[in-house]
Amino acid sequence: MSTISRRPSEQETAFAVACNLARERAELTERDGHLHPDVVEALVNAGLFKRWVPEVYGGAGASVAETLEDITAISRADGAAGWCVMIANTTALAAYYLSPEWAERIYSPTEACTGGYGMPAGTAIVVDGGLKVSGRWSWGSGSDHCTFLGGGVRIVDETGQAATDVSGSATGLAFFDMNDVELLDTWHVSGLKGTASTDYEVSDAFVPAGRWCDFVGGDVALPHPLTRFSFFGALAAGTAAVAIGLGLRSIDELVDLGPKRPAGSSRTLAERPVVQAELAQARANVAMAESYLHAVADRGWRLALEGDGIDDEIRVELRLAATMAARRAVEAVDLCYHAAGGTAIYETSPLQRVFRDAHVVKQHGMIASRTLEPIGRFGFGLPTRLNTL
Repeated sequence: MSTISRRPSEQETAFAVACNLARERAELTERDGHLHPDVVEALVNAGLFKRWVPEVYGGAGASVAETLEDITAISRADGAAGWCVMIANTTALAAYYLSPEWAERIYSPTEACTGGYGMPAGTAIVVDGGLKVSGRWSWGSGSDHCTFLGGGVRIVDETGQAATDVSGSATGLAFFDMNDVELLDTWHVSGLKGTASTDYEVSDAFVPAGRWCDFVGGDVALPHPLTRFSFFGALAAGTAAVAIGLGLRSIDELVDLGPKRPAGSSRTLAERPVVQAELAQARANVAMAESYLHAVADRGWRLALEGDGIDDEIRVELRLAATMAARRAVEAVDLCYHAAGGTAIYETSPLQRVFRDAHVVKQHGMIASRTLEPIGRFGFGLPTRLNTL
């Protein structure tokens, strides 16, 4: 039986407010390069940064499918807001691995929100009481509203040689006090501009014992179905959910343009057979993407609820579903963008922002084309590294 309960009516209202504000402030969010403060406040009030935070720390401990639906809905309103919700929740899975003392301190505050990049781009030296960390990371999504920012580290000794921490881990995700983090001005991009996914660095930052964890092979401090799922699968599925939300938004925008009569045409867009066909294709693409992603995620969740964790077959198919769902959703965006004609190229058109956002989402490593190669190897029964799937 799931531990998840339906959101109370007041939270449903807060959720609707967050979606509406994200849509209304999307242009300002993009212009400023970070989520509008009103949107951050609304997302906090709706509990959207804490969907995967354990209930004991004031989160929802929500199911995978429920959180994917939330990410999709916010992304439909604004891709940048949806992306930040996705990042906050995937990094919040650390709450099940961190020491309970630090998990509570990081995630219990109402405004708690974490982000960061898990690849071990930094180095950490074991010192008395913790780690001393230096490094620079990319993709600091939500960095301007995060309360703690994480960075992947390699454990090294004083000479820089590979070492392990007291638990035997050689790598981990360390969480930094924001006062120790320098945000760098590097986020000059084509899409998802409002995510503030800038580079960031720390220098000799002290990370107390218990404020880092290892998602892959590390000890679980708080057992939960989410810890028996797949971290990389959840991240890939969340990324695909953003793309699905953008696909839905592109359809909304094309339908709104239906009464438009292109210059020199006697028919509206809605009356043109080619546009009708493209809208139908876009709708089918998004529906197939969402259906496949949720079907596989639900199968994995049922296994996680049973207590055994997901098997290799589900782990691989989840990554396939995420990659292909994102592809189909971005194809839907492309169909709607081109069907809209010249109107879509103007900065005043939300469709051009959706188009740019979607193509940035598609570049993410969790759903990139290269993910299909190990999936194909597995399908042929060849030896396949599965620790990152």
